[in-house]
Amino acid sequence: MTETPRPATTKERLVAAAYELFEERGFDATKAEDIARRAGVGRTTFFRAFGSKDDVIFPEHDLLLGRIDGRLAAATPATRTVALSEAARVVLRHYVAEGEMARARYRLVGSVPALRARETGGIQQYQRVFTRWLRDWMSDLPDGHLRAELLAADLVTAHNYVLRRWLRDQTSDPEGEFDQAMRVALERYQPVGLESASTVVVLRTTATPAAIQAQLQPLLDDETP
Repeated sequence: MTETPRPATTKERLVAAAYELFEERGFDATKAEDIARRAGVGRTTFFRAFGSKDDVIFPEHDLLLGRIDGRLAAATPATRTVALSEAARVVLRHYVAEGEMARARYRLVGSVPALRARETGGIQQYQRVFTRWLRDWMSDLPDGHLRAELLAADLVTAHNYVLRRWLRDQTSDPEGEFDQAMRVALERYQPVGLESASTVVVLRTTATPAAIQAQLQPLLDDETP
């Protein structure tokens, strides 16, 4: 049975029309009225959906901020590291799901200084959300606020590195590269207590348990306060 395609919403038609016109005429030469006309709606309808033509480029920014904040808010002391990774993944998956639309946005933003400035501001907003939660989680550490700033910057940088590679068609496995990028970003901060953990050592040997304990005991004694 063939599934009937979902009709495009007015907002989706406006976004599609905007990108067509940006490609044809350029961003600066395209007016909101042109976008509305191409989408088959009135000017008033356009401004109900978007505050300006700039907003067409970043229509989901506030929604993504809310989803990131919500994921971090749901973290427990035992799941904070996972929450940080999953919160950062929200944006990556959104862009990958957009497919060629995301790549068209990337090309457009790279060619219009005003849009580049707005994108930079958006990235800073994402980073501030991470920083706010990390400051709260690390508040008991003497240098907790500094660590929070550094970790938030590392998380956003790691995410953006993988996203740019995907946007440039330099990777076919953004999820796998993202996992590795998160490991690199987070591993430097494991000792600071984002979550407590025990160390488990697994080894294969013919030595007896008593012999192993005798060899490990000096190391354990060194760790005793």
